[in-house]
Parts: sequence; C-alpha cells; structure tokens
Amino acid sequence: MTALVDAAYLLGMTVAAPFWGYRMFSRGKHRTDWMARIGRGATLPPPRRGGRILVHAVSVGEVNAARGMIEAMAAHGDVVLSVTTDTGYARAMQLFGQRLPVVRYPFDASFAVQRFLQRVQPTAVALMELEVWPNFMQACTQRGIPVGVVNGRLSDRSFRRYRPARSVLASMFRQLSFVTAQTQAYADHFVAMCVPADRVVVTGTMKWDTAEITDTVEGAEVLAESLGIDRSKPLVVAGSTAPGEEALLHASVPDGVQLLCAPRKPEWFQAAADALPKCVRRSHCTHASSSGRAPSTCHDRFLLDTIGELRKAYALATVVVIGRSFCNLHGSDMMEPISLGKPTLIGPRYGDFADMAEKLIQAGGLRVTSPTDLHRDLAQLLGDSESRREMVAAGRAVIDREKGATHKNVSLLQSVLLQTQLAPPNHASPQRAVS
Repeated sequence: MTALVDAAYLLGMTVAAPFWGYRMFSRGKHRTDWMARIGRGATLPPPRRGGRILVHAVSVGEVNAARGMIEAMAAHGDVVLSVTTDTGYARAMQLFGQRLPVVRYPFDASFAVQRFLQRVQPTAVALMELEVWPNFMQACTQRGIPVGVVNGRLSDRSFRRYRPARSVLASMFRQLSFVTAQTQAYADHFVAMCVPADRVVVTGTMKWDTAEITDTVEGAEVLAESLGIDRSKPLVVAGSTAPGEEALLHASVPDGVQLLCAPRKPEWFQAAADALPKCVRRSHCTHASSSGRAPSTCHDRFLLDTIGELRKAYALATVVVIGRSFCNLHGSDMMEPISLGKPTLIGPRYGDFADMAEKLIQAGGLRVTSPTDLHRDLAQLLGDSESRREMVAAGRAVIDREKGATHKNVSLLQSVLLQTQLAPPNHASPQRAVS
C-alpha cells in the first residue's frame, strides 16, 4: 500500500512540478527546511515515563488553537509539537521554543515518515482539526501508535471533496483511534467517512478557550505611534484580508475615518499597498527614525505588512472588519477582535467558521454585511456608541458560555496515554474520557 501511495505522490508531483515550483519560488517558500521535511533533524531524548504525545498543527491558526491544550499537557508530561508551514513554525517557536521540542512535520513519503517517527518516538499522536495522511497513518498503525483528530473540523466543503473518494480513503479514516469534533455536523461527516461512531465525540471548538477577554494589548500604542495613527480619530481595522478586499474597504470607509488593512498572506502585501493610495506600510516605518515613528505627514491609510502584530492592531480599532469574507475564501477567525472588545463586521462568506459565526450572530455579538452595504453599516456602527457597547457585551458573553473544549481534550489525551501504557492501542473511548 505504501509503495502505491509513494508512486502516486511521485506522479502527482512530477505532473504538477511547473505549477508548484513557480508558486514556491515566487513566494519564497523554496527556502523552507527541506532536510526536516524528509524527516531529518536533531535527535530528541527518549520519551519520559508516562509516554510522549505528538501534537501536529499545520499552521498559525492550529498552533494558536492548540496552545492551551499543549500547555496543560506539557505541565505534567512529555509533548512534542510538529508544524507544517513556515509561519506556523515561527509561531510555534515563539510560544514553545524554550519549553518543548518543535519540529517540522514531514512529507508523507514513506521513508520520510518512518525516519520522522523513529526520531520523535511518540506514544500517541493528536492531529489538530484534520491533517490525515495515508503513509503517516499506516506507519503509526504498524508501530502501534494511536492517532486521533483533536478539535476536528470536516466542513461541508471539505466533505464534498472527500466523499467521492470515500472507498479509497475509508481505510485511512478507520485507523483513527478517536476524533473530538467541534460540532455535531463535523462529527457526522467523520462517521460518514468511516470513522467508527463510538470513537467520535463532540467537544466544541478550542478556539473559544484561546480568546483572552481584555481591553489592552501590550505594544499596541507603540504600533500606533510608529505608524502615525491619530488616536483621536476613529480607526477601522480589517484583519486577514484577501486581494480585492482592500480596494473595497478603501472605498467603503466613511470620510474622516482611518483604515488599517492586514493581509492574510505576505505574498498579498504589495497588491494591498497598491489598493491603498499613499498608505503607510508598517515594514517601511519600523526604522523610519530612532524612535520608530512614521513620517509626520498626515495619513489615514495604513498597511500592516508584518507578521505577528494583528492582535495589537485589533486593540487600536474602533470597528473591526473580518477579511476573506467578501470573496470566495470562506472567512477568517473573528474570535480575537470580539474578545478584545471590538464591534465586528463580517462579510457574507464565512463558511469555514460557520458554527462560531452563527452563535455570535444570533446573540448580537457579530454582524453580517455585504460589499454593497459595507459603507452604510460602517457608518451606522461608527456613529452609534451604544450599539458598539451592546455588540461587545453580547460577543464576550458567548465566548464565556462556550469555553471548555480544551479541558475535555486534555482529559481525552491523558486517557489515551494511560490506556496505551496498559493495553493495546486503538481502543481509546472518547465518550468515557470526556464525560
């Protein structure tokens, strides 16, 4: 089976080489850690008594969602965190680099997977949200390592892609020892993909637990001073924007209101700058002077073309707009600005975050707008301080109500590790573990 999978990967990579090669070089992703991606790297110490849990998070969002769970597990046990993307790896090193091993997840070639597992020596594996690969699953099964999906998410869109290949993928999904799903709909999708129903349990999403309800963020005022943001004037912050949305926001923000856009991906920075005439770019003003201040010329358009400062920008906002929701990219996470007490608008396309969004919308903590209504809705919200206060209170109440998934997942993983020590793997019972 592994030989067939390897052959399929090789054929697919060969056919698609011109496309993915161009994308990698044009976006600078060819400079990734290639040796780590084939399973090589520093030797890790043997697992401690009680076993080692390998938590795999693809990128920044999964790393952030897993933060509380990893911290809880690491406080009393042996944890290794693996990450796929460069930005995810940087975030993981920022959070955990001094406390636990952070490694690159390998390509799903059989030789890379075997080398990786030999180096890490996990007792059990927790895959954040999905990220199920055939060679990795097969290798873990052969080694008696239980693998499960934590904070599982199999959206309608993803399920529609997987379902036609269910007969091929079924054996891989059957190998999962447990799935903790964010919603009942996601749980049903996992079962439909042939995960045994008694291995699937709904725990909610851990993203509610990552939301820190606070009114201040360290470094926010320094960011405002560096960019030259006028703190006496209203500011709209648009987070995780996609190409085309910056132009929409520029045209929709009322006169006299400042706008800061933070594109989702670095390769989108230049197009965003072109869409925001005479904008101040964060990357250009960090060394503008010894104080780090932007030029004294008055500006009302700002571009956050750096990584890791969006939370600071949200803390400065009068109103927040969630990006990737006015195009075909299915939305972005709205949790952080709402937890920071910011009235928040989102476009009509938020399918990847539908469960969270619907709960917030129903409670009045999030409002949906459209490209044609964005100007009107921004003007209304900016001009009505009472509406802003009501939205903030409603949104924070939902966050408080929905917390708890992290504790359930920690309990499950501890149970899996214990059962792995005492009995053959692949018999974890999520429903007992989280009851």
